[in-house]
Amino acid sequence: MKPILAVYPGTFDPITYGHIDVVERAAQLFDRVIVLVAHNTSKTPLFSDEERIAMIKEVFRRHRNIEVEGFNGLLVDYARKRKASVVVRGLRAVSDFEIEFQMALTNRKLSGDLETIFLVPREQYSYLNSTIVREIARLGGDVADFVPPTVRRRLEAKFHWTRPKKHARKGA
Repeated sequence: MKPILAVYPGTFDPITYGHIDVVERAAQLFDRVIVLVAHNTSKTPLFSDEERIAMIKEVFRRHRNIEVEGFNGLLVDYARKRKASVVVRGLRAVSDFEIEFQMALTNRKLSGDLETIFLVPREQYSYLNSTIVREIARLGGDVADFVPPTVRRRLEAKFHWTRPKKHARKGA
């Protein structure tokens, strides 16, 4: 049986623990997973394509079957070029399903041999998305529960703030 290559496309601006959960579970199901950082001209990302790719590579640096690449264009063209047979998509809520279902059917129409697999993140991440994380960070909130430390540091640098250090109480 030939190895199965899956792609997980998205903007990942920034990558969250919800994304990471989906990628790691996909990596258990498929021989290789490519996290595909989309260059989306209809969005104005906080992080450049290169910054997002670097962040994600850092997050998955110890995973031997997870790769990270950028792309610009049709997903089906990329998948065909790389010989990927599966697209992984995360579903957080029922509201995600309609647009994901439309994209999956469109991809199938454009490339009949490309399957879409939907993975639901763990419950603690089901509400989480990059927009929420960016807004919390922009307002100086603590995003440590939502993103890995490397991503948190990049958000802090982007918004020019640092979390105050916790000091031990004197006389305790």
